[in-house]
Amino acid sequence: MNIQQFYDEGLAHASYAILSEGKIALVDPGRNPQPYYDFAEANDARIVAVIETHPHADFVSSHLEFHRNEDATIYVSKMVGAEYPHTGFDEGDTFQMGKVTFKALHTPGHSPDSISILLKDENGKDHALFSGDTLFIGDVGRPDLREKAGNMKAQREELAKMMYHTVQDKLKPLADDVIVYPAHGAGSLCGKNLSDARQSTIGEQRATNWAFADMDEKTFVDSLLQGQPYIPKYFGYDVDMNKKGAPAFQRSISRVSIWPEGATLPADALVIDVRKQDAFAAGHIPGALNIMNGGKFETWLGSIVGPEEHFFLLADNAAELEDVIYKASKIGYEQLIKGAVVNPTGMTEIGNSFDLEAFKAHMGDYTIVDIRSKDEHANSPIFEESINIPLHELRERAGEIPTDKPVVVHCAGGYRSAAGTSIVAGALKDAKVLDLSEAIKEFETVAH
Repeated sequence: MNIQQFYDEGLAHASYAILSEGKIALVDPGRNPQPYYDFAEANDARIVAVIETHPHADFVSSHLEFHRNEDATIYVSKMVGAEYPHTGFDEGDTFQMGKVTFKALHTPGHSPDSISILLKDENGKDHALFSGDTLFIGDVGRPDLREKAGNMKAQREELAKMMYHTVQDKLKPLADDVIVYPAHGAGSLCGKNLSDARQSTIGEQRATNWAFADMDEKTFVDSLLQGQPYIPKYFGYDVDMNKKGAPAFQRSISRVSIWPEGATLPADALVIDVRKQDAFAAGHIPGALNIMNGGKFETWLGSIVGPEEHFFLLADNAAELEDVIYKASKIGYEQLIKGAVVNPTGMTEIGNSFDLEAFKAHMGDYTIVDIRSKDEHANSPIFEESINIPLHELRERAGEIPTDKPVVVHCAGGYRSAAGTSIVAGALKDAKVLDLSEAIKEFETVAH
């Protein structure tokens, strides 16, 4: 038996390949099937099964592609209402592959249709738990993503209660030495306090995870519901796509229209400019949004742009364009790209230069907009008079910002403020909009 973890840093997503006797089962694979094919080829093995712990909200899975290409059986809870060919895999169901056995545990809480997978070794001993978004290292999955999406909808309070009983009845009885392999690590929006550890054991979680502490249901529910992160616009879209099965990765990528360098984009097009902040400020398409290509590009793209919108991607070289198309595909957004282009014509808008010393000397002369989350703003205040509009809400709420003074936009480190500044500048045509950028770090030190 060999267990291989595949980790996507951008989405903090962990997926798995379990190898036994020349056969491979995948758990919660990402959009690009190639890493799993490479693993199979390196081990002279064949992918025969794909297990989905639930219809994921934060990434698109390649399960249907493995079924079509390899005739792999997809195992998923019947409660998902999956629209692709599958075998129901629910509480107590098992299947054998080589010398190992997979057993389904119904573990609702993150979603009503969540399962966890108990892997038994050749002696029938519980070896590992693939816990999906139910159990993370240091936390459990958030219960507030299924009020508007999926075959089974559930209110967050109802799911939080389910999670309490999942921990009590399904997870606590497991042996201390059972290895825990979750679907996410730190940085994921599927929970709030995830560890950056990639695996653990039930024993370690029993000793360190707050959810395993002795408490009544109400205390657990209140703790779980408090302080959950925002819900990106794309989450419901991905739940639905995973329920149906995504189109084949390479074919879908190849259908993205690449426009010739220097092309003229349609007037009033939604343009996502992924270039660095200084390049964007030096000249950009009027109204373009500057979502820089970085470690969390796909999350911010899907948080700022809704799945009902179509957009153009703009980069300053072909390699970067290819990279951001790939990142967009991880959340199924390649299907929303009307065109991708390097350095189109019409980049006539220039950003405003920021005089940091003038700002320090006369802060009252500026309207300060804090685009961090509500919790960040409340727990780590920086400017007393600032207006808090989180970045993912900014396109809808920019009109709330007064324009009688220059507007200064800030976040916590500079990445988000580039996007925020571009949104505000595009929405408030008559305002002078300035980006505090990385200079925010000087003020954070003072605030603390």
